[in-house]
Amino acid sequence: MNSKTKRRMGVVTGLIVIVVIVVLAVVGGNSAARTVSVAEAIELQGDAKVQVTGNVVENSFDLDGNVLTFQIYDPKADPAANAQLGVRYDGGVSATFGNEVTAICTGKKDGNGVLVCSELVTKCPSKYENATDALSVADLLGYGDAVLNKPVKVKGAVMPGSLAGVDAAERFVLLDGESALDLHVKYAGALPDKMSEGSKVVVTGSIGSDGTFTATDVALEG
Repeated sequence: MNSKTKRRMGVVTGLIVIVVIVVLAVVGGNSAARTVSVAEAIELQGDAKVQVTGNVVENSFDLDGNVLTFQIYDPKADPAANAQLGVRYDGGVSATFGNEVTAICTGKKDGNGVLVCSELVTKCPSKYENATDALSVADLLGYGDAVLNKPVKVKGAVMPGSLAGVDAAERFVLLDGESALDLHVKYAGALPDKMSEGSKVVVTGSIGSDGTFTATDVALEG
């Protein structure tokens, strides 16, 4: 290979390297999301990719097929402003999703001002509750009508295979380890971060005439 050919190859190689660098820079720039507040996201114009963190507005969520829609707000902002951002996510709903859970939403706003998420991460701290004064499932059921619709605390373990998302009619089944009796639990809030099938938990709420327990709080036994 003569020197002229080597020079040409060197020039071509250099051009290829430059093109690759430019392409990577453009791709990287387009994929990076700018972090903004809920208020900033609401005012945002255009289709810039952003990441917004906020708490899920109570009972604002709806699941249609695999499409989850909900509202988020900034818990640190002035409540009087009532600034809420609509969010849409096509990835379904995780077991940790629920009222007041912290949602980290990454995506772009559509023409209706809704943030269409390409990525959704939910965070809920692991709450712990002392089970000393909690009833077992067997004790609760043994009281019959005497405890209907009255606030109580109940302890037990999450039955394997029963843990479901917030959109389910029942969130999980609480199992009494000694009697094998179980309690079907409804809950619209966010479950503790480390809760899983088999976890020992303490639930606060009341049992209805249909035998279903509606929880107002769920915590890991600790």
